[in-house]
Amino acid sequence: MKKKLDASYTQNRELSWLRFNERVLEEAADPTVPLFERFKFTAIFTSNLDEFFMVRVGSLYQLSLLQDDTFDNKSFLKPSEQLDLIYNQVADMCVEKDRVFKSLQIKLEAEGIKQCTPKHGSRKQREFLQTYFQENVFPVLSPQIIDLHHPFPCLENKQLYIAVLLKRGKEQTLGIIGVPKNLSRLIIFSGQDLNYTLLEDLILYHVDDIFSMYTVIDKAVISVTRNADISPDDEAPEVGEDYLQHMRSTLRKRRSLAVVRLEVQSKGESMVADYLRKRISLKRYQTYKSAAPLDLSYVYNLADKLPAGKVHHLLYTPFAPAKDSPAAPGEKLIDYVQHNDMLLFYPYQSFDLFSQLVQEAANDDNVLSIRITIYRLGKHGAKLMNSLITAAELGKDVTVLMELKARFDEANNIFWAESLQEAGCHILYGFEGYKVHSKICHITRRVDGHMCSITQIGTGNYNPQTANFYTDLSLITSDDAIGRDADAFFKNMGMSNLKGKYEELLVAPYGLKHQLLRFVEKERDKALRGEESRIILKMNSLTDRDLIDALQEASAAGVPIYLIVRGISCLLPGVSGKTENIHIRSIVGRFLEHSRIYCFGADNDLTMYIASADWMTRNTEHRVEIACPVKDESIKKKIMHSLDIMLADNVKARLLRSDGSYSKLPSTEKKINSQEYFMEHWTER
Repeated sequence: MKKKLDASYTQNRELSWLRFNERVLEEAADPTVPLFERFKFTAIFTSNLDEFFMVRVGSLYQLSLLQDDTFDNKSFLKPSEQLDLIYNQVADMCVEKDRVFKSLQIKLEAEGIKQCTPKHGSRKQREFLQTYFQENVFPVLSPQIIDLHHPFPCLENKQLYIAVLLKRGKEQTLGIIGVPKNLSRLIIFSGQDLNYTLLEDLILYHVDDIFSMYTVIDKAVISVTRNADISPDDEAPEVGEDYLQHMRSTLRKRRSLAVVRLEVQSKGESMVADYLRKRISLKRYQTYKSAAPLDLSYVYNLADKLPAGKVHHLLYTPFAPAKDSPAAPGEKLIDYVQHNDMLLFYPYQSFDLFSQLVQEAANDDNVLSIRITIYRLGKHGAKLMNSLITAAELGKDVTVLMELKARFDEANNIFWAESLQEAGCHILYGFEGYKVHSKICHITRRVDGHMCSITQIGTGNYNPQTANFYTDLSLITSDDAIGRDADAFFKNMGMSNLKGKYEELLVAPYGLKHQLLRFVEKERDKALRGEESRIILKMNSLTDRDLIDALQEASAAGVPIYLIVRGISCLLPGVSGKTENIHIRSIVGRFLEHSRIYCFGADNDLTMYIASADWMTRNTEHRVEIACPVKDESIKKKIMHSLDIMLADNVKARLLRSDGSYSKLPSTEKKINSQEYFMEHWTER
């Protein structure tokens, strides 16, 4: 008999995520954060919302058309009901974003950093812009009108356009100009201050000249957001079709999927918005008017232009991660980790230490093979990739499991997969229906005639750029049992065996979830017997209904449960008789909290894992994930110390309430900002 679901201690996933993004916007409004960093947080808020609409709203929209009788198992809402709540909540959030953005602009103007409009700039600025437009912008514009001979174009996802409502005689039509992607959006004026104009505003100013045959009735910068949640597994490759080619065709389809949002940069009513909404068949609540620019990514480029004299108080104090190797002077890192476990804590320690290990392995005559999984590499992974290419060229067996379905990183992963293959590396592409999200690297060596191995398992991607601002753990060990499991893992991946057996590693989709449930149940049973029990978990999101229910039952039995969940938490703490012993906090600060840590028991009875998996159904049941036990006692203590500090954070932490809202912690004399603490005190520095 199927267990009846209880919604009294759970909340909807999407609404939980929106509350998390509100927390991001709070950082933009926080006066203790450096001013330009606050400006960046508005950009983060906006880009987060963009991806949310492309992926989550996009998939819900598709589901509402195909299966609107399905229900979310946390809130019992249908897809259409979820969409209604999302669109309404986002409207309020966008109003707040505009307010925060405007207040930051005023403060930045006082610092000499000003966005100037072509209309209201100084005479010298207006003359400069006129020349700039004629010489650099106008020649590359492709304006068009919509009529019988010029059909309505397919507006690209998140591309900026100038939309103009035109009139000639009694006829009305629409003009469209795409904002060129190959021109800088930032047009900087000379001078001591940092004054600038955005490219789209310059084009908007000149539309009367561009469409000189018409009368301009209304004009606006616009952008559409399309559903981008294409799963390559939804469309099986044609027989004989190359998987790389299949992925390329899948990426192309993103450009033309259904529109789920229309954004219009306008302070008041917009006739352009009304016209477009009818043409694209959107409802009014799917249209958002914004006083701020629709794409705030230019903010990061603007940061690079800040006057030197202002950088120190407008941005965070520069932070350089520790690069010191634990190896003795003259000792190679690869020889050190052959005999000692090592923990790296990004961004407080440098990713270069892992890169050094792989580079040494590539050039080490004793190394026979290097095997690694790649999910998100980014555009700055050349050093790591070149080490793998070098290893292959030197005759080592190099296997790379490249996940081509890493959303929005597919094109980059395709590029590196082809480069590695050309160099002689053995490339695996994962599984139909399952993404390989594991972070594991396995090095096999022959030392003094004996086969041994070094295994690295992490919570984050092999991306040197994100390692500078994502908090992640990377464990490097020569433990024999873990090494045997790592070897078995890659053999299983090569044979498409998802049901492999492992001694130490917990591997999803078949070996992780049931073991986590057993760990939670063990703590529950200890509490029922009156024994000491405890659960501490850190993750990005918590949505898996089975694990949520297990935690609730453990809480009801008296287990103290402490969760650090950065983003989505479908579990609500503090519900009377249900989750009174569960405490959930979110930390949003300078760095993006990304590590996953599972702790069961206390003191001498502590079982600890680091993992690639959040407690989300997609991770526990639909991805290949790895959780690795932490066996070295000194490393256990380091990780527990980091958790203790995060649980003591009373500056950037917020407590989740039983109604799904977040609250600040009570003010105390001693302020603890966990990220600042680690920057100053992490023991490996």
